[in-house]
Amino acid sequence: MRILEGISVGIAAIRSNKLRSLLTMLGIIIGVASVLAMIAIGDGAKVIVLQDAQKLGGVNQFTMYRSSYKRVRNRWVPNRSNEYFEYEDVLAIEAECPSVKVVVPRIPEWRGVLVQAADGSETRTGYNGVNASFAEAMDWDIQQGRFISDEDMDNESKVCVLGTDVVTALFGTQSPVGKEVKIGRGSGGRFDRYGRKEQRRITERFTVIGTMEGRGRSLRFGWNLDDMVFLPLTTTQERFTGNDRIVMLSVHANTVDDVPKAIEEVKTVIRKRHNNQDDFFSLWDMREGMAQLDKISQVIKIALGSIAGFSLLVGGIGIMNMMLVAVTERTREIGLRKALGAKRMDILVQFLMEAVVLCSIGGAIGVVLGIAAGEGMAMLAVNIVQIVPEWPSVVSKEWIAIAVSFSAAIGISFGLYPAIKASALTPIEALRTD
Repeated sequence: MRILEGISVGIAAIRSNKLRSLLTMLGIIIGVASVLAMIAIGDGAKVIVLQDAQKLGGVNQFTMYRSSYKRVRNRWVPNRSNEYFEYEDVLAIEAECPSVKVVVPRIPEWRGVLVQAADGSETRTGYNGVNASFAEAMDWDIQQGRFISDEDMDNESKVCVLGTDVVTALFGTQSPVGKEVKIGRGSGGRFDRYGRKEQRRITERFTVIGTMEGRGRSLRFGWNLDDMVFLPLTTTQERFTGNDRIVMLSVHANTVDDVPKAIEEVKTVIRKRHNNQDDFFSLWDMREGMAQLDKISQVIKIALGSIAGFSLLVGGIGIMNMMLVAVTERTREIGLRKALGAKRMDILVQFLMEAVVLCSIGGAIGVVLGIAAGEGMAMLAVNIVQIVPEWPSVVSKEWIAIAVSFSAAIGISFGLYPAIKASALTPIEALRTD
């Protein structure tokens, strides 16, 4: 009852002094709004990074790649090992590593590939030699037709699947399924990114069996995933590379938590199959990008928390100052209430609730402004950074609850002293005040 009465009196006091109350709440409003706005942008960035990881197959994967250079003690040095991945490695890993869900072998060629349609349309792009597990492991849907099958792998079929940008460049709005394209690789006399010398351009005819759904560009690597042609791994080896080597293995663990264990299991299999060597390849863990983002996010939150803490401290001091002024202005009211039988606790609760109501309203206004500011900053970030078509503004219910609760706590903390001072006045002393 005392609390409800105190809240009612507090709301009435705020209504009677609207401008003073608003100025008093300003520090609370700014502190809450700034924190929520930056959290909305920061958590939105985490969503973008997570979505980018999903484009590349998810956070529960790691990639092992064999290149002509490898990183040793923060330096890139030539990779002089004669070891390469083979398809038997894929089968062995899937059979002997319980933490591994699936392994996707890949032979990527990111550029220097000329694709031509029958009408003469052409585009320069890249290709990926993959197996039948690729689309499912990447959670990548087929738009038309079908993806590469195990039968295509076994028969070294001359078939391909096109990304949406390749389809647009070659066929416009027409369906390419069932049509033939020429794929040419190599330009003569150059060394490719894996140290292989390209003596001549190799051109082969392929039948288009499907097209992929649009997936966009990878933020981390800059690859346009829609500007790609997918070929059977065995066909790529037979028609283009001329050997059974595999450049890259994308290993998908059962869960994100299984990734460290899966890495050790895979290394054990690789050592067993490659003369006890596990240093001829580099390993990239998808979780590393997320971990770095979490660290950056924590630093930002600490910095913002400190700034917001000062704003809330200033706001709390403003609340205390206003309540002290209110005690002085309403001394006769306090004396009259006590003369009519109000107890010390009634007066204390009344003034304390006024401070809490003031801070809670300030916190609520700060939440609304913070959400609005977050949306505005997200729109601004898209226009300035221009790396994503949309920047989500993410504010969780937990953070809203924390903001309002913290505001109320500020009211209790800084309203306690004025409330105690008001409740300590004696009726005679209060009624004597002019």
